[in-house]
Amino acid sequence: MSKKSHMFRLGSLLLTLSFVSRLHATNVVEMPNRVIISVHDQKLMLLQNGAKVATYPISTSKFGVGDSSGRMTTPLGLLQVAKKIGDNFPPGAVFHNRRWTGEILKANAPGRDPITTRIIWLRGLEVQNAHALIRCIYIHGTPEEKTIGRPASYGCIRMKASDVVALYSMVPVGAFVQIMSDRLPKAPVFKPAKAAVQAQQVESESWMNSARSRKTGSNPPHKSAVVAQNIPQA
Repeated sequence: MSKKSHMFRLGSLLLTLSFVSRLHATNVVEMPNRVIISVHDQKLMLLQNGAKVATYPISTSKFGVGDSSGRMTTPLGLLQVAKKIGDNFPPGAVFHNRRWTGEILKANAPGRDPITTRIIWLRGLEVQNAHALIRCIYIHGTPEEKTIGRPASYGCIRMKASDVVALYSMVPVGAFVQIMSDRLPKAPVFKPAKAAVQAQQVESESWMNSARSRKTGSNPPHKSAVVAQNIPQA
């Protein structure tokens, strides 16, 4: 092996070790985009650019927290979305071994407690949650919506059907998920990007102009033409 090749591999190794070290030492508050789950509050918060996009009630394990194999507990620490299952399935769709059975359950169906609607499969990134993937720790829907808001699961994070559908659409594979025993941290409310707000204002003004034109008997330009004329070029 040449000296140059050896130095390159050594540099890559040091860079990787540095990243892993920062990953395990990083406080979740320093990560601008992530999901935070509070066992204390029984709530889930989605953050984007450090601001709160949404908060949902959830249910963690009735058996407490931990990651030991064979125990039905909810792991703590930093995890990551490994896989998403359930694209376009109807709310209440029943899953067995991550496959749709063809059945659809309504909320609080008596005597039934399967995984439903969507599955967000989590991978642990720390020693304290290293078994999360093989333990099949999910964020998923449940027909037992009456139990949401208190610990009632067998290790996973349960959500109402409508809430897990919304979260599923906003959280990509690879997103970070922090499960903590403490309360949710305070965060400012998320505000849409300025460009998006301006586009909405332009669209609103175009409709108002069209309404005025109709009242005066003139033929207003097509909506898309008005918007195209007013949106600044990138």
